[in-house]
Amino acid sequence: MLELYANAGCPYCQKVLKKLSELQIDFIWRSHDFMAGEKSWGFKIGGKTQVPLLLDQQKGVVMYESDSILEYLDEKYS
Repeated sequence: MLELYANAGCPYCQKVLKKLSELQIDFIWRSHDFMAGEKSWGFKIGGKTQVPLLLDQQKGVVMYESDSILEYLDEKYS
């Protein structure tokens, strides 16, 4: 299952959420805590304190950047 590390107020995260909804993809929402810095799960997984962060464990994919994530979702899940 996909995991999305994001913040509700982030416009880039909203783009990814919209695409996940359009494609009717089940995913786990993980709220990213910027205050945790390098102790956050997002940093431990991807090495950055940046959102959105998409984790696709089945395919071994960890990616940032909303446009890249949108392309990936279209390519692999539409």
